[in-house]
Amino acid sequence: MIISSLKARWRHYDYVLLASVLLLAVIGLAALYSISLGYDPVDFTNFRKQLIYFGFGLLIAFIASLLNYSAFRVYSRYFYWGAAILLVLVAIFGTTLRGTRGWFSLFGFYFQPVELAKVALLFFLAKFFSNRYQFFNEWRHVIVSLFGTLILAFFVLMQPDTGSAAVLLGLWFILLMVTGVRWRYLGVIMLTAIVLVSILWFGMFADYQKARIMTFLNPAIDPLGSGYNVTQAKIAVGSGGVFGRGLGFGSQSQLKFIPESQTDFIFAVIAEELGLLGVALVLGLWVLIFYRLARAAKRARDDFGQFVLLGILIIFFIHIFVNIGMNIGLLPVTGISLPFLSYGGSFVLVSMFFIGVAESVIASK
Repeated sequence: MIISSLKARWRHYDYVLLASVLLLAVIGLAALYSISLGYDPVDFTNFRKQLIYFGFGLLIAFIASLLNYSAFRVYSRYFYWGAAILLVLVAIFGTTLRGTRGWFSLFGFYFQPVELAKVALLFFLAKFFSNRYQFFNEWRHVIVSLFGTLILAFFVLMQPDTGSAAVLLGLWFILLMVTGVRWRYLGVIMLTAIVLVSILWFGMFADYQKARIMTFLNPAIDPLGSGYNVTQAKIAVGSGGVFGRGLGFGSQSQLKFIPESQTDFIFAVIAEELGLLGVALVLGLWVLIFYRLARAAKRARDDFGQFVLLGILIIFFIHIFVNIGMNIGLLPVTGISLPFLSYGGSFVLVSMFFIGVAESVIASK
């Protein structure tokens, strides 16, 4: 019975979606390998760890694809409160890296509970919106969904991790737009957001977060300090030309002018070493992934599956938009990773889980 079900699912898998993800992962691994060559002595530790992460990620994606995605609807509340508890625990017992207390450390590996919060919020909102799809002309449904989002976003901001909090809020806002909510509601929400941002600026943002925003507005304010990352990333992106300098031959990445080149600024490394053609390949693959997810959402058998697929698309889109935006100086640096390309175990595992869930929805036609 299990084999029969497995064969049936394999017939409906979206292999184009899976192949696009795997090709992005290969490009990311190639960039990490190149970055490793620039260390003295050469250090392939991050490259090897990323291989392990993707190995486990593929296993997680495979298992998730075999599950009935409706189970995520049934257990969405447990995902939600479990994620909230982990966010509280990491604030108390977590490890601080790069100014953010958002990691659990175990045997040399680091795990970010905020990535599970993205999963939990996705299932929470997908269930909430699918249950009330026809009733979002009532304020109370908008407020309840916003309150559920703000609980998780608040704990994330306390770390502080502004970028991930923006992903959570962006997921809620864009999904809300999909429901066809009244425009005047959106206007009130946007005005409220402006007030909240003002409160955050004067009451919660740390000095380094304010510096990132001010640097975004004018990188020349502190070119050797808070503006250094953006300046060097822009130089790397601009120096790649059409064909790039070649893997292992990018001066910005190999000479370590780009801080956090394996995570936040891996796009700059790809642009410098693979050039415009490499960037076009990466963006083309993402356009294909978005198309396959949107196409599957239109064909989903129920509203929950549709909102899950759209939510996955939205989370990936926000990550890509913000990460590339900060690499080319159009958005503030917020520590947002580039899916399937940036180094980091937590987001790789969660991203592969998202792909597995997407395949589960697609195969359940």
